[in-house]
Amino acid sequence: MSEAGPMGTEVPVMWRGRWVHAFVPTLLSERDLALSTATVARTVTARAEIVRAAEGLESDDEPLVRLSLRAEGIASSYIEGVRSPVVDVVLAEENLMLGDRAAAWTAANLVAITQAVAASRSTALTIEILCDWHRTLMTGSPTPERYVGVLRDELGWIGGTDPTDAHLVTPPPGELHRLLEDLIDYVNCDDGDEIAQAGISHAQFEIIHPFADGNGRIGRVLVAWILARRLSLAVSPPVSVAIASDVGGYLSGLAMFRLGQHEQWVRWFAGVVESGGRGQRALISKVEELKVSWNARMHVEHRRALRSDAAAWRVLELLPRHLVLTTQIVRNELRLSNKAANDALRQCAERGVLLAYGTVIRGRSRPSKLYVSRELLALVGSNPLRAFTDEAR
Repeated sequence: MSEAGPMGTEVPVMWRGRWVHAFVPTLLSERDLALSTATVARTVTARAEIVRAAEGLESDDEPLVRLSLRAEGIASSYIEGVRSPVVDVVLAEENLMLGDRAAAWTAANLVAITQAVAASRSTALTIEILCDWHRTLMTGSPTPERYVGVLRDELGWIGGTDPTDAHLVTPPPGELHRLLEDLIDYVNCDDGDEIAQAGISHAQFEIIHPFADGNGRIGRVLVAWILARRLSLAVSPPVSVAIASDVGGYLSGLAMFRLGQHEQWVRWFAGVVESGGRGQRALISKVEELKVSWNARMHVEHRRALRSDAAAWRVLELLPRHLVLTTQIVRNELRLSNKAANDALRQCAERGVLLAYGTVIRGRSRPSKLYVSRELLALVGSNPLRAFTDEAR
């Protein structure tokens, strides 16, 4: 089926002494969002793929859940141009790196997604919850505090340098509550097609653009929340990883939705959800392969064979829960002396499981050697990794 004309109205708004036209979308409750058989077939396939991916996670696979969420958070930030080497993002998550604003901001995206997914099954969405997500997301951002965790009170736009040359001028502030309440009613429905609901909700949210900044990332948190809620998922698929590989298709799809072509958008969105499910299954499979590989490498004799009770074997138990390891982490979690922790990490590096990455100094604590798993970092990075060397930074 097709729809004629833009699904909304343009209203004149005064901006700094000049008239511009802001777009106010039609309420979802007033749109015909029926799906054709062909579109439903696409959403059913996507649903089956992410359910299949979820079934690959065991009840105690918290590290794999976190890996998948981390991939989603990094990719979602990458789409918006917030980019930092993935190793720096992980260091920011572990509070091991200070001063890299982009890394801290990306790490905050992971926190927002994690909290949203965890609460998805127990709490209905509200405007207040959206604002809480925004407050978490903007941790470490350059956005002025008065814009954080609150709906915008100024005109917003997408593309261009100001509303006079923007690709889209978003609804005036006075329309936000009405539009968001309609969207939230739609989001909180527990019937209908789950994939279509996530896609349509995201598209409408992006048109509303309720915050001064961070709307794209919050809109993708909303996707994760809906999919986790409707399908009882422990972790939603890393849909943003698939979107990051086709940003042009993403922007075109959002424009089609605004122009009334919701089916075209839903079909495209179902494709990236399906791709996210495949990516999640590939991630689970790759981690299992890495575990086998690490174990094999540890058995290979270096200068001398490892004793069966060597602490280095226990370091493997910390992967993939930790993508970076320090002397302090190993010392605390494995209850080892400083020397034993350093020796265990060095032995893992000698056998190619870890890579030496410098030294961390935190406050008055003793310096702690830093090691990373380059292979794990590569699994969650949507942007090219910084070149690794064996030398300290």
